[in-house]
Amino acid sequence: MLTFCPVCANVLVVEEGPKCLRFACNSCPYVQNINRKISHRVYPKLKEMDDVLGGASAWENVDSTEVTCPKCEHKRAFFMQIQTRSADEPMTTFYKCCNMDCAHRWRD
Repeated sequence: MLTFCPVCANVLVVEEGPKCLRFACNSCPYVQNINRKISHRVYPKLKEMDDVLGGASAWENVDSTEVTCPKCEHKRAFFMQIQTRSADEPMTTFYKCCNMDCAHRWRD
């Protein structure tokens, strides 16, 4: 967590004071003693699989192939290939079961 100087708005640094740690500004004489543990966590919102793959519309114009669904064992699935890693790695193939009652998604 970054803490900013209330006087000049620069980032405060942590330094050792005479008796404790303190926040100090490198630009002005502002100093604030630290008298308790300070922690702050921010958890990023993870994207849903559809957001990463382009949403429901991404599956509208894809081809199907003969592959067995691991959930319902239907024999066909829609597929699309996306480069998810660096260019020297192979593309990732995403599948969606053609059985609309199942519509299971997986990747290879």
